[in-house]
Amino acid sequence: MITLSESLFPDIERLGRLASEGRFGRLRRGIEKEGLRVDGAGRIAQSLHPRALGAKLTHPHITTDYSESLLEYITPVYSRPEDALEFLSDLHRFSYRRLGDERIWPASMPSRLDGNDSVPIADYGDSNVGRMKHAYRRGLDVRYGRIMQAIAGVHYNVSLPDDLFALLRELDGEGETAMQDYRSVRYFGLIRNFRRHSWLLLYLFGASPAVDRSFLPDGRVPEGLEPHGDETLISPYATSLRMSDLGYQNKVQEQLKICFNSLSNYVNTLRHAISTPWGDYEQRGVQVDGDWRQLNANILQIENEYYSDIRPKRVARHDETPSQALEARGVEYIEVRCLDLNPFDPLGIDAVQSRFLDTFLMWCLLSESPWISDEECEHLDDNRRLVVSRGRDPELRLDHHGCKRSIADWGGEIFAELAEVATLLDRLEDGTPHGEALAALAPRLEDPSQTPSGRLLARLQSRDEEFIEAIRSLADEQAEGLREAPIGRAREALLDQLVETSLQQQGDIEAADVESFADFLSDYFERARESRALSPLHQGASS
Repeated sequence: MITLSESLFPDIERLGRLASEGRFGRLRRGIEKEGLRVDGAGRIAQSLHPRALGAKLTHPHITTDYSESLLEYITPVYSRPEDALEFLSDLHRFSYRRLGDERIWPASMPSRLDGNDSVPIADYGDSNVGRMKHAYRRGLDVRYGRIMQAIAGVHYNVSLPDDLFALLRELDGEGETAMQDYRSVRYFGLIRNFRRHSWLLLYLFGASPAVDRSFLPDGRVPEGLEPHGDETLISPYATSLRMSDLGYQNKVQEQLKICFNSLSNYVNTLRHAISTPWGDYEQRGVQVDGDWRQLNANILQIENEYYSDIRPKRVARHDETPSQALEARGVEYIEVRCLDLNPFDPLGIDAVQSRFLDTFLMWCLLSESPWISDEECEHLDDNRRLVVSRGRDPELRLDHHGCKRSIADWGGEIFAELAEVATLLDRLEDGTPHGEALAALAPRLEDPSQTPSGRLLARLQSRDEEFIEAIRSLADEQAEGLREAPIGRAREALLDQLVETSLQQQGDIEAADVESFADFLSDYFERARESRALSPLHQGASS
């Protein structure tokens, strides 16, 4: 077999020696984890976000996503996965001491719903910023409905060491290229390779092969789903219904054709989308009788409305949109967005998965990554759709440069290459956690029953359980364990203080607002249309 050093990155051995010498450090990651609050019967909670958790507008670690009921936990950035997971665990423990009889739903597909209006839209207060967040979510309801927005997942944010990019720039002979530009080009190469191979993550970590019938309130049963019990629909070979047409989807956005070939293409396409009206959205109205139904009638209300399994990111300043921050200072980190919650883990993700993701992303960075043609883009989309709907089907074959390959075959080849990257990363560790993560996950390639989707489906079938019944049982077990687990005094004191600080900050923001909401939005979108590109590189090629 061709080794990584021969086929993908010829200087990996040199990088390994430099890693051993401490010439570059560990990856850094933060975790965002969503989870619906539910009542004891497994129905979506109708209660307000608990004041005892702080103000969701301003709390840095405990907020909500679309719904008032959809908790979102955000960890700080850590160089050790275990530290990020420990902070995430403390956020759960802290919350459970303040949630009363409610539970945090541990599955990506929602709990029992009662139609569109049973998903309450998050309210962020009376400030202009808070009203904008609420109006944006009302626009999502107008465009796609609320039920889709009740789906939960894990977002995994990773930045690679600056010293590593400096070494790669030297090895590539790109010493004359500005570091900001070089880093962005390499991150976009990582993203393209991620999109070529994200089907592997969907297979290994997909955990949503079933859904409650209340998720489909019109009673229709889409092709590929079949009844299980009275209230459950299953897809026998599916890995992630969350990432299927049942989950996050936007047919209008498909015309954007973003395949991440360059920063300029990415930014300019998003800017076009937030500036271009869409007829159907115009017909639904923006401000009707003083009521804001959506922020605008454009293809995207704001950039965050663009759905993708991965995004380039840069922390934005107060007067920037996400794209303007990318234009001005380049890519800072990437956000992986295709991960289901693992319902068997109280955090939805564990250290083995984190170490694998780090290895996979480093492999994507170090591998050759040519631009993606329109034809290849279609093949990549087809592969993802196949794995989402039929990933555990032993007869499934994916397209790989015109050849049809099984997941076990192609995945095994990727794992062999990942092993060399794991060795590189483990030179920065006391043990071999990355290599051990690969070893722990490799059996899933040959045995789909070991995947989270396979385990969940096997539980439903072997116990003759409904989806709601099974997940509610897991939620009860996890709630009991998290409530009983201690939190360190310093961490609990910090979280207590953040509750009070966030409430005070929201009050201060509301008191300081003097501009009307209409003027606030007008100013925001006028600024959003401005280019912040500083480098000639950003003015160049686009796909």
